[in-house]
Amino acid sequence: MAFYYDSEPTTESNKRVITYRQHGVNFEFTTDTDVFSKTQVDFGTDLMLGAVIRDVKDRNAKVGSILDLGCGYGVVGIVMKSVFKGAAVTCVDKNSRAVGLAKENAKLNGTPIKDCLVSDCLSALPEEVMFDLVITNPPVRAGKDVVFAFYEQSYEHMNEGAAIYVVLQRKQGAPSTEKKLNELFGNVETVDIKAGYRVMRSIK
Repeated sequence: MAFYYDSEPTTESNKRVITYRQHGVNFEFTTDTDVFSKTQVDFGTDLMLGAVIRDVKDRNAKVGSILDLGCGYGVVGIVMKSVFKGAAVTCVDKNSRAVGLAKENAKLNGTPIKDCLVSDCLSALPEEVMFDLVITNPPVRAGKDVVFAFYEQSYEHMNEGAAIYVVLQRKQGAPSTEKKLNELFGNVETVDIKAGYRVMRSIK
């Protein structure tokens, strides 16, 4: 059985185009089999994007460099680039099909992405590459070890004062993520909560 977090999808390709609206902007995304949330942008990602954009603007936070970690077909990175046009956006995902779609969707939406890489967590990034903002809807079905590796490796690639935003359902491990983020960063705050989903932020 194929999963969206597999590195090399094997299910026959069957592309489709979906529409999405965020922050007053309309987007189109090409999706495919064996990628996360292929029929529509999922509720958690939508909630997280709205919360991140509001919070970043409210805090007047630095967003020179943004990482979309576990990018799927590129929703987070593309939306963030459309809002924060001066930011250098990097998208990474283990799923090679998803990364190909993210590149395609960046062109489709006119939002140039600096780097779009196939990467097992952040293994493909040079040590010196650092970010002001990390945003992730982690692959909970891949297991807690994978999810926690997202946070640990993100920490190593974050500038001082940088923020990581994570969205999770309570039943999918939001409490354990809150504990892990607090252990790593010494702080964690819930910036939005709705329908059992929590958007959490930690600052390095």
